[in-house]
Parts: sequence; structure tokens; C-alpha cells
Amino acid sequence: MIDFFWLLLGIALIIFAANWLTDGAASIARRFGISDLVVGLTVVAFGTSTPELSISIVSALQGNAPMAIGNVVGSNIFNILVIIGAVALIRPIKVERSLMVNDIGLVVLSALALLVIGYGDVLGDTKVNIVSRVNGILLLLFFAIFLRYTFSQAKTGEYADDPAASKGSKRKEIPVWRSLLLVAAGLAGLVYGGDRFVAGASGVAMSLGMSEAVVGLTIVAAGTSLPELAASIAAAVKGNSGIAVGNVIGSNIFNIFLVLGSAATIRPLPFGGITHFDLLVMTGASLVFWLFCWKFGKRTITRPEGAILLAFYIAYIVYQVNSISG
Repeated sequence: MIDFFWLLLGIALIIFAANWLTDGAASIARRFGISDLVVGLTVVAFGTSTPELSISIVSALQGNAPMAIGNVVGSNIFNILVIIGAVALIRPIKVERSLMVNDIGLVVLSALALLVIGYGDVLGDTKVNIVSRVNGILLLLFFAIFLRYTFSQAKTGEYADDPAASKGSKRKEIPVWRSLLLVAAGLAGLVYGGDRFVAGASGVAMSLGMSEAVVGLTIVAAGTSLPELAASIAAAVKGNSGIAVGNVIGSNIFNIFLVLGSAATIRPLPFGGITHFDLLVMTGASLVFWLFCWKFGKRTITRPEGAILLAFYIAYIVYQVNSISG
């Protein structure tokens, strides 16, 4: 019972803290004239990815590599199949040309990078699949390049807001002192919430006979993706597809390059129970997302396509449940 309590307390703290951090950081960013699309790709994506960051780093420090990697892989699968699927069902997603040209390819590239690392045994690079410190440093370098490129494109106006999407949307101005307080409170809540969540999830895994890898791929991944889900659905309802899609794209890039890169740099991460199939599902989801966006050059993800993405996720969860019972 105490494990469920820590699990619920941890996820509650993580969701509230991520929201505080996102609100505070987005307010500060907008004071510098950063567009909604860039805020979605960077500030909001970072804020909603901080649960994954805190949990993966805590897991790495505690020597729980399967949960650290499973959290990232499962979150990226959830982000595309569930969040993009749900948002498309609410309202077909019109993808900005700048996202297609500059960023969605990076989602596929990041997934392929982790897939190659995870196939080290097949490629003959190593006998045991592991995200080494060298891999972690390389992932962080990719992350730095992504940030540099995004902000350089923003300066050229490549990521300017769509006037039709932002028309009539009024934002409350948050005082600077309150923005800084929200950022500080958010960071503190994420650190403590992440610690409690990992402790609770590990206890639940043991009590249910589930491996920590499966818990990371499912329960932890879904829990840490709730901020992305809430932020994207709220943005979709308000008609702001820039933040809705940019949030998911940025979060997936952050999860692999920043989250996994940071965790692996702290301590090398053996894949453990994270299988080739899980990595293939993550990469396949990224490719399907890219193809749906490119379809017939219309750059729109339709409601039927959203339903297909959700169906893929249900099938994946059924597979995981069957693997446990089998």
C-alpha cells in the first residue's frame, strides 16, 4: 500500500511541478519575444520532459537502468501514438512547414540513434547492450546542436507564429518574480517527486511480478507523459497546433538526446529488459508520424490517422500484458 501512495504522490508532484516550471519558463521566454512555436519546441517541451529527466537521472543514480531507459522509450511511444492520436481526434493537426523541414526528421533521427545503440550486440560492437558514457556525451552534443539550430532559425523568422492560430489568444502576463518562483518550485517538486515516484514504481513492480523494464515502458512512461498530454490537448482545444505538435516533437528529441544522454553520462545504462522490439516500435512510431505528416503534401494528420495511432498503442500494451502473463 505504501508503494502505491508514493507512486501517486510522486506523479502528482511531478505533474504540478512540471506545470509550474513550464508556466514560469514560458512567461520568461515570451518576454524575450520568442514565438509560440519555438516555446513549444524548447521551453514547453523541456518543462513537460522534466519528469522523464528527473526519474531517469534518479533511476541511473540508484542503478536502475531498465527503468531509466524504459521511461524514455515508453514515453516517446506514448507521445506519438497516444498524444498525437488524441489531439488529431479532437482536431485534425495542420503541421507547419518549418516543423516538417527542420524538426520532425530529428524525431526519426533520434529514434534511429537509440535503435543503433540498442542493436550493439547484433552489430558486433558489444556483447551486452548498453548506453555508454561516450554514447551519452554524443547524445548531449546532438541536443546542443538541436538547440543552437532551433534558436538560430527563430532569429531568421523561420519559426514565426501563424497569425490565424494565435489570433484572439490572450495570455496573462506573469510578473517576473512570480515566474522565477514558479521555476524554482517546479524544479524542487520534480526532484522530490521523481525520487518518490521511482521508489513507488519499483515497489509496485516487485509486488506485481513485473520487471522494472516493463514498468518503465508502461506505467512510468504513461505517468511522466501526462504533462505532455495535458499541454497538447489544451493547446489543440484552443486551436494552437504550433504548441501542441511542437511540444511532442521537442519532448521526443529532449527525451533521447537530453534525458538519456544525461542519465548515461552519469552512469552507463545496460538495456536489460528493454528489447529490440520495444526500440523498433519507438522507431516505427516516429516513421509513421513522419509519413502521416507528409501525406500527399497536405501536412495534415486527420482524425482517422489519429485513431490508427491510438490503435497501435493499444496493440502494443496488449503485447506487453501478454508478455507478462506468458
